[in-house]
Amino acid sequence: MVDFALNEDQLQIQKWVHDFAENVVRPAGHEWDEREEMPMPIVQEAASIGLYGWEFLLNTMQDPTGLTLPVAVEELFWGDAGIGMAIMGSSLAAAGIAGIGTPEQVMEWVPQCYGDANHVQLGAFCVSEPDAGSDVSSLRTRAVYDEANDEWVINGTKAWITNGGIADIHVVVCAVAPELKGRGQASFIVPPQTKGVSIGQKYKKHGIRASHTAEVVFDDVRVPGRCLLGGKEKLDAKLARAKEMGHTGEKQPAMSTFETTRPTVGAQALGIARAAYEFALEYAKERKTFGKPIIMHQAIAFKLANMITEIDAARLLIWRAAWLGKNGGFRNGEGSMSKYKASEVAVRATEDAIQILGGYGYTREYPVERWHRDAKIHTIFEGTSEIQQLVIARNISGMRIE
Repeated sequence: MVDFALNEDQLQIQKWVHDFAENVVRPAGHEWDEREEMPMPIVQEAASIGLYGWEFLLNTMQDPTGLTLPVAVEELFWGDAGIGMAIMGSSLAAAGIAGIGTPEQVMEWVPQCYGDANHVQLGAFCVSEPDAGSDVSSLRTRAVYDEANDEWVINGTKAWITNGGIADIHVVVCAVAPELKGRGQASFIVPPQTKGVSIGQKYKKHGIRASHTAEVVFDDVRVPGRCLLGGKEKLDAKLARAKEMGHTGEKQPAMSTFETTRPTVGAQALGIARAAYEFALEYAKERKTFGKPIIMHQAIAFKLANMITEIDAARLLIWRAAWLGKNGGFRNGEGSMSKYKASEVAVRATEDAIQILGGYGYTREYPVERWHRDAKIHTIFEGTSEIQQLVIARNISGMRIE
């Protein structure tokens, strides 16, 4: 039985995050968007209250309903998506470790993605490359095993990496057997201050500008054998099966991480959409034309009615996917459905909010133009809308649709 009534703990967390978003995050959103810098003072403040930290992530992951994390993320991104991404960016690296790492690796490395309230650290999950975005089977970053020293040597360049180059912990997906394409990949921990890691270009982005996004260059980076996530015995067995049997049905390391995080990414988009809807609703009730509030005109009222309907529909898809992720798994690409729907809703809702505000909505004096810029990335990163449709189509058909 699925019950989407939030329990008392979830309601308290929802209010706790919302209060932080309202009082700390939203007032700072415009400033850090203009500065296009990582808002470390706010990340530090989030760490001081326990919002940024591995304990918070662990508590949400232990929730058997799966709803606590998307509920919290929606509230945080309702405050501001750029700052929200700065606070949540390390969680993808942590999820990459938790998804395929051994218990010992999880205990050692996940806390180091966050540090503590006195010494904040960052994590980065490195998958995309200049010539391999959606096509993660074509990764060129190589990891070669040096058996004499029990080390892996990593060479390559990663692109579009949140916290890239400034992170303490980089989780890097590499080709170890390129001839096997996606079946010949493995994930590695690159510990803090490892030689050979450098920042390439820092991207100047359309939206979520408070989140640091950059290239990361790995030049003869040597990491100990114990930094191979899952361990070498497990990797050797997987490669042997792939060579002997062809497609083994095992998921690529990057895809395993993305699949579990898609409802959370959908919740990010949902928070932006809700912020835009609420702002436009209040504006429409106060702004008057032809002697009455503009919400009394059907052209405006119907836009708002459609916005809240689509937002509520997206939330239900996200909550269902989050619940399924904890209770039996996805059957028809429900994780992709939730991310696809929410991201498209966010783009449309923020565009409609600008339209409702008219000329004011197009200026930086009002936040809706920033929210519109922030929303768009959700149709692109962690799987474009087209990739989500492909995943859904493959799941419902059982066929390898290209």
